[in-house]
Amino acid sequence: MKHRRIIRSRKLIGAAMLSLLLVLSACASGEAEQQGAAGKQAGDKIRVVTTIGQIAEPISVIGGDRVEVLSLMGPGVDPHLYNATQGDIKKLDSGDVIFYSGLLLEGNMTEIFEQIGKNKPVLAIADAIPKDQLLQDDAQATDPHVWFDIDLWKLSLDSAVEKLKSLYPEDADYFEKNKQQYFAQLDELKAEAKDKLSQIPEEQRVMVTAHDAFGYFGRMHGLEVVGLQGLSTEAEIGLSDINETIDILLRHKVPAVFVESSVNPASINAVIEGASKKGLDLKLGGELFSDAMGEEGTTEGTYIGMYRHNVETIYHALSGGDE
Repeated sequence: MKHRRIIRSRKLIGAAMLSLLLVLSACASGEAEQQGAAGKQAGDKIRVVTTIGQIAEPISVIGGDRVEVLSLMGPGVDPHLYNATQGDIKKLDSGDVIFYSGLLLEGNMTEIFEQIGKNKPVLAIADAIPKDQLLQDDAQATDPHVWFDIDLWKLSLDSAVEKLKSLYPEDADYFEKNKQQYFAQLDELKAEAKDKLSQIPEEQRVMVTAHDAFGYFGRMHGLEVVGLQGLSTEAEIGLSDINETIDILLRHKVPAVFVESSVNPASINAVIEGASKKGLDLKLGGELFSDAMGEEGTTEGTYIGMYRHNVETIYHALSGGDE
């Protein structure tokens, strides 16, 4: 598995934004996590605010009619670069509980979560993953794209469900039943993905994308993953990165590379052009969902649908296989 050094520069939160945050937090009705359950009236839905759709959609399934889930980041949004707006702060303040991924995926929002966490439940769900199961790059930076390992994402989602159960014990059995049903679907997805991707010829099991978001996916399914950018889209791409990638493609005679829905395709297009000049007929294999899912209301707007779309796209591009 190849992981590149990245530049982990993070923008500071503006003074005006923090001032607004502190004012809103001071007005929060809860003084501790236990206040979430105490403030809920019979029939009220629990208001869950999340950062990314990979958390929001599964929690909406597991939470069912007991929750109202709001995600701050929609389709095509890059969480590495995302800065909270005043509207986001108001949404966070209105939530009963807040779930974010963590591992510095939403690095520009870290201070906001720390401040809001003084007044209401805030949980980085990926913190539930044992550290020895996390991937790191050459600079020892942790790869935050853990939702591409289905087993690790189950651990993360389970920590969110346990938080809901502890805050709202009257709904605990309901949440647990829904979680077990949903996790059974994830187990089926994992088996289906492994079977499909195992059919890609060994010499073509190299997956090139715009940034290094698929390390966990590659580890789970036995693919070598090459990302032009590092773990974060803040990393810079140099000519040497492009040339090294082209050399790998030439060596393995890889038939296709991929763009991502939340990343500028320019670097991948440069790879395709450079490979063509060296005699490799390299195709664009399709668009993958990495840091963001598809549009709400579509199959790709669900975690399972997004994952299945990626599997099918990668399979067909790298193997030329048919259904």
